[in-house]
Amino acid sequence: MSRPWIFAGPDNGALRNTSFNRRVWAKAFEDAGVSKTHFHDLRHTGNTLAASVGASTRDLMTRMGHSSTRAALIYQHSTDER
Repeated sequence: MSRPWIFAGPDNGALRNTSFNRRVWAKAFEDAGVSKTHFHDLRHTGNTLAASVGASTRDLMTRMGHSSTRAALIYQHSTDER
């Protein structure tokens, strides 16, 4: 089964990190006049927001594709209720 890529490389496969950062990510931020942000920051924000609205540790593990709770607990750091 092939993965549906949001950003595809020149061969329609996975986009290499260095190519994506140079050709797409940095230019998008420059064009928008926004300070530099790392692509991984989106993952952190998305999972922190999911935790803040009630995602369980198991939900976060599924979202992230992790088999241990360690990473999921990192994303729940800002939600005292969880």
